[in-house]
Amino acid sequence: MSLEAIFFLTLLAAVTSFWWQSDKIKRLAIDSVQRRCAAEHLQLLDQTLMLSGLSLVRSQAGNLILRRHYRFEFTSTGEARHQGSITLHGFKTVNLYFDPYLMPRTTDDPH
Repeated sequence: MSLEAIFFLTLLAAVTSFWWQSDKIKRLAIDSVQRRCAAEHLQLLDQTLMLSGLSLVRSQAGNLILRRHYRFEFTSTGEARHQGSITLHGFKTVNLYFDPYLMPRTTDDPH
């Protein structure tokens, strides 16, 4: 096998591994957002997150890890769309933010 073929196969394996890991982390982020939305009686719109930032940061242990920042839209009333974001360092959620929104009415609310 030539050196070029080994290089190409190594590069292909690295790209595939990065894509697979990124997909796994995105699914983890979606699950976190959906659980939080359910707890707050909100609806995640489009069931999707959009990657808005990717950078290298240092973990608490001093290791270099990838910081991923995703944006999403949610609704509390079914009428207005609001923005939210989630930031992950590796597999760890470090920030989950929701723009201010109207509290949804619950079925127990008599008013």
